[in-house]
Amino acid sequence: MPFTPFHCGPVLLIGLYFFEFLDLPSLLVASVVPDMEGLYIVVLRPHMTHHGPIHTYIVASIMGIIVAVAMYSLERLTGKAIERIGLQVSHKTKTLYSSLIGAYSHIFLDSFLYPEMNPLYPFLGNPFVEVASEPVRYMAVYGLCTISFLVSLIVYFRRTAPTLFRPSRQHC
Repeated sequence: MPFTPFHCGPVLLIGLYFFEFLDLPSLLVASVVPDMEGLYIVVLRPHMTHHGPIHTYIVASIMGIIVAVAMYSLERLTGKAIERIGLQVSHKTKTLYSSLIGAYSHIFLDSFLYPEMNPLYPFLGNPFVEVASEPVRYMAVYGLCTISFLVSLIVYFRRTAPTLFRPSRQHC
């Protein structure tokens, strides 16, 4: 998907639903990092395909590990940010799993849209574009992303409503 937050919809919903087991910031960051390849290509190499080596499960694994290390090193900062938006930070979160799920979800969703991808590299080709016609695939993927984002907003507000609107008690 072009540089849009569409990838965030499904991982945000997964992250909110399994909040006790996943690290939401790692999940979200890893789900958009593969599009840095497309940004690089658009800016510096416009003649190349926008879904190259980073859009494979092998490189997504490496990228997930890198994101996990980076996010783990920023845990104090991201933990405070998560608490500020009304979610409890769990000590059971799994930064590595979250980063891998985020990166894999990006590759999985893009696999249905772009025939030039080789998601199962070293095997060439993209078998996922064979499942339906192009308009059906685009409607299904973008629809899933949009609906899951809207549902995740509902889940977020239901989860945080008791704490989000409670006046904070600050001691003087």
